[in-house]
Amino acid sequence: MIRLLINGSKGRMGCALVACASEDPELTVSAGVDEGDDFASALNLCDAVIDFTHAPATAAIAEACAAGGKTLVIGTTGHSDADRARIVSASKSIPIVYAPNFSIGVNTLFWLTLKAAEILGPDFDLEVVEMHHRLKKDAPSGTARRLAEILAEVRGLSYDDEVRHGREGMPGERTRTEIGMHAIRGGDVVGDHTVIFANTGERVELTHKASSRDTFAKGALRAAKWAITRPAGLYDMQDVLGLR
Repeated sequence: MIRLLINGSKGRMGCALVACASEDPELTVSAGVDEGDDFASALNLCDAVIDFTHAPATAAIAEACAAGGKTLVIGTTGHSDADRARIVSASKSIPIVYAPNFSIGVNTLFWLTLKAAEILGPDFDLEVVEMHHRLKKDAPSGTARRLAEILAEVRGLSYDDEVRHGREGMPGERTRTEIGMHAIRGGDVVGDHTVIFANTGERVELTHKASSRDTFAKGALRAAKWAITRPAGLYDMQDVLGLR
């Protein structure tokens, strides 16, 4: 039996994780931690931590897990470069699954985006569109960023230099290398992502739409069970699903 600490247990994802874990005979939630709770004490009660909280807290959580020898699954997004560097450092001591999205469908979208970009080639213009509920704090979503990173990697481009976040005024004609990024917020949308490949006379669109947070929760639980048997290192859901 794997003992889990759910960090952010009172949030939307935290509640979904607790509910889904209760249906898995291989898992038990030994502790649920939220704002104001004693994370350090709860850490002693678990084998693995699943974190869905806020970006500024993640690096310290990763370092605490590394010090305690606890497997970590990170579903929080919006980290700074400095935060990512601290997470990478912690992964030298423990297995960490760090993914922008734990849905099996979205990770299939990542793979399909890679293959489509390779097949269609540089003549197709690239755009990424994402929509989430009105309460989401970061933009673009971690999933949308990863999709654009995949496109940039296939084209041999720099994400920071070529991604254009929205357009207004007179930005001029679209360049051949830019990757458009568009974030929409409203209502209670769990998460929609579309990658558009547009050429003269034809267009290919790859879309994933999530209607329940259980898809993410079940993926994160699967990641925890997978990671706990792995050596120290930084992994993502492509590793968990064997898509590398």
